[in-house]
Amino acid sequence: MKYNNTKTIVDGIKFDSKREASRYSELKLLERAGEITDLILQPKFELIPKYEINGRKVRKIEYIADFQYVENGKTIIEDAKGFKTKEYLIKKKLFEFKYGIEIAEI
Repeated sequence: MKYNNTKTIVDGIKFDSKREASRYSELKLLERAGEITDLILQPKFELIPKYEINGRKVRKIEYIADFQYVENGKTIIEDAKGFKTKEYLIKKKLFEFKYGIEIAEI
């Protein structure tokens, strides 16, 4: 169990934590009410493409957010964060630099 999170299932979807599952339920209500649209779970964003150096292949680096949706015409990228790892903090900076969108941390 990573960082004391409890896997939770909502609508047949397995979430890594109760926090993320709870936020999903909130977002589904907001979507039904018409407050948000285009809810996407686990959207992937390429931070660094795959490349080759000296004949060695290097895999791409991606950031996988918890949620993406549109609110008032604006795309929101959201992460239900408890503990912020060093890896997450680096990916957050790379994402914000590349895409020009600030990650909303809930």
